[in-house]
Amino acid sequence: MVNDHLLTIVTLGPTAFAVLLLFIPMRFKQVHRVVTLITSIVMFAFSTRLWSGFNADNPGFQFVDQVPWIPQFGITFHVGLDGISLLLVLLTTLLLPVVVLAAWSLNIEHIKSLHITFLLLTTGMIGTFVALDLFLFYIFWEITLIPMYFIVGIWGGHRRIYAAVKFFIFTMAGSVFMLVAILFLAWFHHQQTGVWSYDYLDILQTAPLLPTTGGLLAPGLLIFAAFAFAFAIKVPIFPLHTWLPDAHVEAPTTGSVLLAGVLLKMGAYGFLRFNRALLPDAWEFFTPLLIVLAVIGIIYGALVAMVQPDVKKLIAYSSVSHLGFVMLGLAAGTQASTQGAVLQMVNHGLTTGALFLLVGMIYERTHTRLIERYGGLAGVMPIFTGIFLLVTLGSIGLPGLNGFVGEFLILAGSWAGHPTAVVFAGLGIILSAVYMLWMVQRVFWGPLDVEANRALHDINLREILVVAPLVVLIVWIGVHPNTFLEPMEASVRLLLTR
Repeated sequence: MVNDHLLTIVTLGPTAFAVLLLFIPMRFKQVHRVVTLITSIVMFAFSTRLWSGFNADNPGFQFVDQVPWIPQFGITFHVGLDGISLLLVLLTTLLLPVVVLAAWSLNIEHIKSLHITFLLLTTGMIGTFVALDLFLFYIFWEITLIPMYFIVGIWGGHRRIYAAVKFFIFTMAGSVFMLVAILFLAWFHHQQTGVWSYDYLDILQTAPLLPTTGGLLAPGLLIFAAFAFAFAIKVPIFPLHTWLPDAHVEAPTTGSVLLAGVLLKMGAYGFLRFNRALLPDAWEFFTPLLIVLAVIGIIYGALVAMVQPDVKKLIAYSSVSHLGFVMLGLAAGTQASTQGAVLQMVNHGLTTGALFLLVGMIYERTHTRLIERYGGLAGVMPIFTGIFLLVTLGSIGLPGLNGFVGEFLILAGSWAGHPTAVVFAGLGIILSAVYMLWMVQRVFWGPLDVEANRALHDINLREILVVAPLVVLIVWIGVHPNTFLEPMEASVRLLLTR
């Protein structure tokens, strides 16, 4: 029985436990922590059953669960998993217990509300990756907006309201265009078949028939642009990225981890699942523009990161650069570059998530994120320094660590069709090494000018447990990438051939 609805359980389970938390009084803070941690571990355990039961040779959707929802309009609760969404679901369920454990020591008033938002956000993120009904996809997409708005707006920094509102307005603006595109595709399917349906597999048969010739107002191009606008904001693609640094800087550590680790991947996933698969002719038309914007994002994000005095803002701009590589791989459209892009989504979630966690640990000790207020931390926090350096090397793509595999596949797969873009993207890798290693040098081996830093204590056991799963995977993917490449290979091949 559980296996028949396993994916539905993983998707809706966090919300069920969020409802349970509503009935536990606010004063029992430790109970809320324990229940949420247990829930997160159970959901991760269920998601590993998805992994163990997944057939990598089957390119289609597995663990499918479908029940009627609003049948008169052809809307169903329809979820399924292929090799692409499998990795992103696992990333999401892995990060949930990490952020719950990271928030364990927080002494704030609304612990209950914080953990409820964690669980609701998790349902929205997983649902976005597994929804096979366009109406359901839109519901899950929007569900993620509200919890993240509250995470930033309630538990964020001094400018939290500004950052939360900016995040909300940007994302909501994109969602409106996506909703129009979804309604049009359902109407077009009805025109072609006489049946109303929002089912992804049905739309997959009729959406490619949309005309893309006759100028920029061709229906296929307009629908592509509507989806692309929503997904480009979420990635984010230059110049729609301006909400991201503010959201990252003002968000609490846990919010930054979920934002960088999962929410940004929803945009890249949308490009692949909807723009690329549903509208292949329009994708070919817009490929040069996507390539140019990806390269601009890579270079721009690296240059701006280089001059940031705030270590958290530096990492935020590095996300703009790293996700430019993801978009380059998707736009190039080869088997290698697309697999590299999907793997790089996972890599970015691991390395950037770990960096935000580590920066949060320093902030808890020093109450500052200014690089100039650190210096010489290697002498007082040697274990922390070693972990931070390893994660940094993974982020900049050192061979033997996870970032190298994704970037290599993206560049190698993009070379035949877009050599100029690959050359400029290679410059982005060099710049990434410059700003990340320069930051590490100043923070850990610079002059120890702040006397209070001499009394800082090294990373403790709970903090090690928080980052350990991410560090293990950073090394594992670098050494044995086929663990993650093989499950998605058939699914990527099928999507590209469509």
